[in-house]
This record gives sequence, structure tokens and C-alpha cells, in this order.
Amino acid sequence: MADTEHRIAAHYGGGDLYGRILDALAKDGVTRDQITSGHLKPIDEFHIGGLEATEALLADLFIGPATRVLDAGCGIGGAARFIAGRYGAQVTGLDLTPDFVATARSLTALTGQQVTFVEGSALDMPFADDSFDLVTLLHVGMNLPDKPRFFREAARVLAPGGRLAVYDVMRHGAHPDFPLPWAETPDHSFLDTPQTYLDAAQAAVLTLTARADRGEVARAFFARMQAQLADHGPRPLGLPMLMGPTAAEKAANMARAVNAGDIEPIAMTFRPG
Repeated sequence: MADTEHRIAAHYGGGDLYGRILDALAKDGVTRDQITSGHLKPIDEFHIGGLEATEALLADLFIGPATRVLDAGCGIGGAARFIAGRYGAQVTGLDLTPDFVATARSLTALTGQQVTFVEGSALDMPFADDSFDLVTLLHVGMNLPDKPRFFREAARVLAPGGRLAVYDVMRHGAHPDFPLPWAETPDHSFLDTPQTYLDAAQAAVLTLTARADRGEVARAFFARMQAQLADHGPRPLGLPMLMGPTAAEKAANMARAVNAGDIEPIAMTFRPG
């Protein structure tokens, strides 16, 4: 497991990401002292559907200032900052990649928000039992080789009455071609079927309370991306910055699989018991 996690962290890390984000914003005329969470939105939501998908996942979860939230696999902290800003919740972000955690901390300091970021694995969470009222997982499961272990860990850190909200890419048909946003090669792609998630949740004594299959959302998302690129070209700041030099090929492979119906993002919400 440690070797797999090291490869996954290496896939996402490196290259002074924070500095490159600041440089890209500067090209758009935004200086360091002007940066707000709004300026970061083009890169903040590293999942299909972006901010709209995050809002849809959280809409019916009754989050407030007293809610303790863990965003597992938080990346550079976009969803964590959104939850803290929108709901005033007490948010912790957990991520395996040191560069993502460092970048999340630095960007959050610039925006002046109060979010805690911790380096660690979603398969071995460094938190006590019953620590959170809500655990979120947004486009992370494709890098988790042991779904049952993740669900057990999520159930462990959830307080009674808590919720687990998952929004992941899941597989219905053939595996997409490589490279992909979450994996250059097959050795660290763990794309699974919806039933795999449901079975893992059941084994962890978590009950499904809501499910939304969002293939149409995904197809519309990629169509908008292609139209924007055709009309305006790539922006200085955007998700390709997180995907490295093969970003265009990764996005094309993913979009082709979405359009074929082989994969789609699916939202699932669970409660203990």
C-alpha cells in the first residue's frame, strides 16, 4: 500500500504549484494581495462539473457553523475553502500529496479563511473516532485501491448521525485509455463500479440515503470545456495546470469514455447504521 500511495502522491506533486498559480493570476492582472477565493475557482474544483457539482452534492446535508467536516483527498483545498466560506463550517482537508497540502495552506492563508490541512492517507486517517459530522470524497476513489478500507475509516471517524458524501467517477463499461487525470498508467488507477462502492459501504455498516448518476452533467461539462477552448484558448489558470504536460490527452481520454457511457460521475450519500 505504501508504494502505491507514494506513486499516487508523485503523480500529483512537484513543480512549485503554488508559485505557478500566483504567476498565472499575475498574468490575469491579479496580484498576491488581491487574491480572493473567487479568483481561484478556475483551478479550485478538480472534478467534473466544478463548483456546481460541489453545490449539488452538499445541498441537502444541513451544514452549519457547528458542523465538523473532513474533505478526504482535498487536493489544493478548493472544496474545503468553499464549504468553510459558504456554511461557516469547521473544515479539515486531508491529502496524500505534500505539494497539494502545502499549496492548500498557502492559498487559504491568502484568502484569509480558517481551514486546517493535514497530510495523510484516506485509508489510514490520522483522526480519532467520532471526529466529524460530515466526510466528503470528491473524485478521489479512482486513486483508492481498497474501497472497503476507506469506507471503514470514514465510518470510524464519523460521529453518530453523521454523513458520508461521495462524488466519484465510476465505471460501467470498458476502462478508459491512459493517460487519465488521476493516472498516467494502469498501476495506480482504481476505477470501480457503483456496486463496489455500495458493497464497501454495506460492509462498513453505512446505509445509502441518496444517489444521483450524473452522466448528462459530465457530457455537458466536457462540451462546455471544448467550446471555451475553441473560442478563447487555454486560460493562464485552469485545471490543466494540475494535470501536467499530458493534460490535453488526459482530458480527451476521459471525455471520450464519458461520451461512450463507459464512465460517469456518481454522487452517493450515506449515513451510519
